[in-house]
Amino acid sequence: MVLLENESFLTELTWMFRKARNSGSVTVTMKSVSYMLLLDDGRTKPTPRDGKKPFPEPSEYMCLMRATLRNKKISTVVHPKEVNKFQQAYCNLLKGNLDGLKKLKKTKTKAKATQ
Repeated sequence: MVLLENESFLTELTWMFRKARNSGSVTVTMKSVSYMLLLDDGRTKPTPRDGKKPFPEPSEYMCLMRATLRNKKISTVVHPKEVNKFQQAYCNLLKGNLDGLKKLKKTKTKAKATQ
């Protein structure tokens, strides 16, 4: 998995959406992650071993975003200060690329008989 800067992540995500237009699908996941988890490469244990000091409390939480298209995987970490800017750019990207969705068939509801 490739860890990218926010702007390059959005650029690669746009490329993935265009590539998936013909065939395939893009999976995007988002999760909260603490600063300490990033330093440990995501490896954590429920409790530390005897003689080891416990993990310190995280100073700030960040957002980890991952995107997958077939075997290509990209990711980025969004810092709390950049969330609004990133979310605006991400929403604009989704609005521009989610035009190939299938319409759902509406089921007709029967009117209740009045008595």
